[in-house]
Parts: sequence; structure tokens; C-alpha cells
Amino acid sequence: MPTSSDRAQLAVRVSPNARKSAFAGWTADEKGRPVLLVKLNAPPVDGKANNELIRFFAKALGCPKGQVTLLRGTSSRQKTIELPAAVTERLPK
Repeated sequence: MPTSSDRAQLAVRVSPNARKSAFAGWTADEKGRPVLLVKLNAPPVDGKANNELIRFFAKALGCPKGQVTLLRGTSSRQKTIELPAAVTERLPK
């Protein structure tokens, strides 16, 4: 997870239309980098899944929604988010 000062970037793979939003564990991408799997209780329509991703991370990690930023992957299941480095210790192991 690359960091810049007090921010960290995290690769996430989402599964929309889940029964409830939840962390689903870790996997690796094609280059062997860690990717967090997240189930989202929102459809992939009109940015609803992206909004739910930000809301879910903010609530799960105990930080304001404004501190969670979607950097890449707005129309993809593979996304990169940026969040405060201090809350990364609260991510599931």
C-alpha cells in the first residue's frame, strides 16, 4: 500500500448488488499486489456503488466520508481509493 505523507492508497475489487456491504477478504492482482475484496449493497448504476464504497469505508474505518477518495476505477470493479494512513490499521487482516 503506497503512502504519501499521511495518506495511503488501497487497491479494491468490488462486487455490487450484495445483500449487505462487507469486507470479503484479500486476494492478489495479476502482478501479485494485495487487493481488498469488498461486497457492496448497491447497484453499479449512476455512481451508486461508488458512493456506497466511500460510505462503507468511512463508517467501517471511523473516518469522515470526505477523507475517503476514489482515485481510479469509477466504471470498473477494480478501484483505487485513498484514505488516511492512520486508519489503515483498522482494515481487516
